[in-house]
Amino acid sequence: MARKVFIAATGQDCGKTTTSLSLLHLARKKYRRVGFIKPVGPKAVRYDDFWVDKDAALVAKVFDLEDDIRFMSPIVLQPGDTRKVLDGVISKDLIEKQLVEACRELEERCDFLIIEGAGHSGVGSVLGLSNARVARLLDAPVLLISGGGIGHVIDDVSMNLALYKMEGADVRIVMPNKLIAEKRARTLEYMGKAFADQKFIIQGGFNYSPILAGPTLQHVAKLFNLPLRATRKQAMHIIKGIQLAAASTEKVVEILKPSTLLLVNSSRDELLVMLATLYHIPEHRAKLSGVLISGVNTISKLTQQVLDDSDLPFMRSEQHTTAVFQTVTRDVSKITEDDLEKINLVKELAEQDLDFELIDGMLG
Repeated sequence: MARKVFIAATGQDCGKTTTSLSLLHLARKKYRRVGFIKPVGPKAVRYDDFWVDKDAALVAKVFDLEDDIRFMSPIVLQPGDTRKVLDGVISKDLIEKQLVEACRELEERCDFLIIEGAGHSGVGSVLGLSNARVARLLDAPVLLISGGGIGHVIDDVSMNLALYKMEGADVRIVMPNKLIAEKRARTLEYMGKAFADQKFIIQGGFNYSPILAGPTLQHVAKLFNLPLRATRKQAMHIIKGIQLAAASTEKVVEILKPSTLLLVNSSRDELLVMLATLYHIPEHRAKLSGVLISGVNTISKLTQQVLDDSDLPFMRSEQHTTAVFQTVTRDVSKITEDDLEKINLVKELAEQDLDFELIDGMLG
């Protein structure tokens, strides 16, 4: 039977998938057969002729686990499924059985199995399968990921721990993640003090990385369902900052930072022409990941021709610039199978920052 760990979190976007990818990478250096399962999948994608959770699809492709894909995502939620469960159309007992059997199959196939939860500890309760209950059903020790602060993070961890204790699940490790580098030691020190009377250990995760947090141009284009005029390399370039072009043309160019996605209103013909010209200069090319042109005003024919004839990556939205800015700045970029730069960085950081032997030892 496999050694296993349930990757949980105090909320969305704490870094569960990044941590899962990291542990998969590290575990494969020690164990011959490493597997992954997302027991309850809230985000369905097509995989050949069936549905799986998007995180299961990502892991299967990145780590060549496609032979196991049918077991890696046993419960995939479609619109209306939660109502069907509450109405009794879908049996809670049946989906619980499917989940347990899929995990048991992977345990037989693997030496080390990573089980990734969804959202905070209570997600899935409508199905009778909260993260805390799934961890207990699968008899998997829990690694609970939190944010990287002190006060509110301690509150979040305490609230989530209550559900795991109620369900009888065994939390072995709490991992503050996305830590501010210069505050890392202090954060871990005070987290340790706050939970000194608990049986689990505090083990630091990754420091906050703008590269891991940043989207690609392709991601932004998909977010707005827009065509992207860019090469493959440009489309996969990671955006490190988002800037609204509200100042004068000269000032906008002056304050550009490296790898910026610039939001430009469609009425700014002079700025668009300037950017298309400056993109040919290496110094400015390094600062411009691309341009998202927004607004209802029509771009002049001459400006459009200049853009089309340039190498500047751009996309065009007719939404109001303010709405576009709010959407793109609130979006949290998730890793996809195409994000090779991010995936390679995750593996590199895992080897530097995560103590796999300590984590593995806590699972025994």
